[in-house]
Amino acid sequence: MYQALYRKWRPQVFADVVGQEHITRTLRNQVSSGKTAHAYLFTGSRGTGKTTCSKILAKAVNCLSPTSDGDPCGECAICRGIDDGSVLDVVEIDAASNNGVENIRDLREEANFTPAAARFRVYIIDETHMLSIGAFNALLKIMEEPPAHVIFILATTEVHKVPATILSRCQRFDFRRIPPDVIARRLAYVSGQEGISLDEDAGVLIARLSDGGMRDALSLLDVCMSRSPHVDLETVSQAAGLAGNQYLFGIAQSVQAGDTGTALAQLEALSERSVEFDRLAEQLVGHYRNLMVARTAAKPEEMIVCLPDELERLKVQSREYRLSAILFAIDCFTQALTKMGQGSSKRVELEMALVRLCNPSLDGSQAAVLSRLEALEDMVRSGAVPRAVPAAAGEAPLTPSLPAAGAPPEGSAKVSAVEDIPIVQEVGAEELEKVTALACWPEVLEKLAGLNPPLKGALEDSSAYVSGDLCLIDAPNKMFLTLIRSSGFAKNSLREALKLLTGQKYRLGPYNREKYQIVDNLDPLDDLLSSAAAMGIAVEIKE
Repeated sequence: MYQALYRKWRPQVFADVVGQEHITRTLRNQVSSGKTAHAYLFTGSRGTGKTTCSKILAKAVNCLSPTSDGDPCGECAICRGIDDGSVLDVVEIDAASNNGVENIRDLREEANFTPAAARFRVYIIDETHMLSIGAFNALLKIMEEPPAHVIFILATTEVHKVPATILSRCQRFDFRRIPPDVIARRLAYVSGQEGISLDEDAGVLIARLSDGGMRDALSLLDVCMSRSPHVDLETVSQAAGLAGNQYLFGIAQSVQAGDTGTALAQLEALSERSVEFDRLAEQLVGHYRNLMVARTAAKPEEMIVCLPDELERLKVQSREYRLSAILFAIDCFTQALTKMGQGSSKRVELEMALVRLCNPSLDGSQAAVLSRLEALEDMVRSGAVPRAVPAAAGEAPLTPSLPAAGAPPEGSAKVSAVEDIPIVQEVGAEELEKVTALACWPEVLEKLAGLNPPLKGALEDSSAYVSGDLCLIDAPNKMFLTLIRSSGFAKNSLREALKLLTGQKYRLGPYNREKYQIVDNLDPLDDLLSSAAAMGIAVEIKE
């Protein structure tokens, strides 16, 4: 009968356990020195080796011929008996199905008897957090005064559910998620032993998909081996269900464009393909989470599990969204998913979420309001919103309408025509006696990333200062001056980004530390009041 890989390749000694050296070293030292505790608590995420180490420890303390470094020999009658389950002194209890007080009382009565064949009676209680309150209380009594021949090993994935009275009587070991490179090396070894060809990038993808669990990684490799004797990226993507999720990009594109009709039509098409609406909502939450990571993380490839070409597509789509719009979408789909579990129509909840995302003015939540305010701020900075028009007597004042969530402000999708003002070379000292740091320069660079990525790269670690209509840029990368002097597109894209954030056209020039004196910025409140007054908006400040 075929044996699953995760069972066939389960470690038999501490030396075979990968990724948990901080635990196995301690356990081996305790066994070799004869200083084992009476109770252990192993905690960590699934598939990280809790149960495996429990069984190895049970063999090590009872082995008839232990090695000098604390590992069991694996050959004596006790080791073989524990492996095949014939040694009754080592008992593995599943607390998920044996969680009553009666089960623990039976354990207490049995523990009082001396071992039949082994040196210690070892009780491995898996999923300990599933025990009832009464069962925990019954277990506490024997853990307070345990017989000398009894060892308890508690394993759990949810240690916060274990009472403090139990925790305080155990030696706790936290199993970490196994690093992807460690899992990938183990998969390469196993596949070589099994005679299977595993591409290096495919092994890395399996390791990332397993989320730090060796068991999950071996199970996925098992599925991939069933598909093909040569496991590549395509095989892994099909086995893991990564392929065929392109409709998520389509829905996100419709939301970004504010196209309610297309978004609902895509939902209808998916409904005809029998897609579960709650599953689709979960996928959309995950998709927008990936957009958020692609937009903000320095190395998104380490945090997003997907194929390389899909990662590039996520980066492109994330630049089309405002970060507030991405967060608003995650909030909308999460709320829809919550309401689906409360008995409401799953389809209606998902449709309502799509309509609110395409028309954020219909949503009065804080996330929606913040998204709309950011859109309005971009419009004000770019000059797309005119000054307020005084209303006639008895009429309501005219207010500008807000764009759809995620829609780019007017003029930001492409670099508009800007007159070709030459770069400032020399300026009179009287004009540049004092300059002020441009506080919104990081936001300018963020806008520039969508307009002219190479120029944005040349402006890394740069700063900017202003004096009147002149913007002085201090960039350590000399490539900036080459680009800005030789390319009209570079000049215009930088001026466009400045205009979007400040609402003003600037002349450009290099900053010289020996010529210009930096003064403190104006009070941000004064600057805000000045901008409001220029737009015809009266603001009342209350102490």
